[in-house]
Amino acid sequence: MAVRRPAKDQPAAFEWTPENKDWCAAQIAKFPEGRQASAVIPFLWRGQKQEGWISIPMMEHIARQLEMPYIRVYEVATFYTMFNLSPVGEYYVQLCGTTPCMLRGSSELREVCKKVIGPENHVSDDGKFSWLEVECLGACCNAPMAQISTSEADHYYEDLTPENFEALLNDLRAGKPVKTGTQHPDRHTSDPAGENTTLTDPSLYDGSRAARLREIPNANPGAATSG
Repeated sequence: MAVRRPAKDQPAAFEWTPENKDWCAAQIAKFPEGRQASAVIPFLWRGQKQEGWISIPMMEHIARQLEMPYIRVYEVATFYTMFNLSPVGEYYVQLCGTTPCMLRGSSELREVCKKVIGPENHVSDDGKFSWLEVECLGACCNAPMAQISTSEADHYYEDLTPENFEALLNDLRAGKPVKTGTQHPDRHTSDPAGENTTLTDPSLYDGSRAARLREIPNANPGAATSG
């Protein structure tokens, strides 16, 4: 993975919104005196939701607020790819490139990102998109996949192909509604595609098998016995 550094262009200052100031105060109150630094990740995440990315003034502000060295905040922000160190587009595409996704075509999806959005870590000219290849996002059975984040939510889009991925990005750019989760037409969540082929016997679920077991002597060895 490439070295993560803050953007060259930085804002002059950072301030919490009134709502987030109250939120910060409530979070700090959860920790014993001297342990406020434990809130650094929630503070960075809240700051990113407010601004869209993590700036140096934000990190400095959080360091003062939590009474911890600035370098410790910097270390956390630059370690986790969940934190954006430069401005991102309205739709921030995090494309998984780890082994399961790579084996199922993430390289082709990377080319779609280059075609529709532009270079990695670059906000498109219309401000709609930016993208980054990241490590495993934990949806391996629905590979390949991507997480697309906005200021309101973070959604997974799974079972991607170059065709449906490009169509999905174009629909987002056009402001059209898109389906989250699996993009496979015959799949529900992470189930196998198509109709169920196993565990289809209704007696598995209607209680009749349990009733038959209760009729068998010693079928429940854990039950109490009389002497």
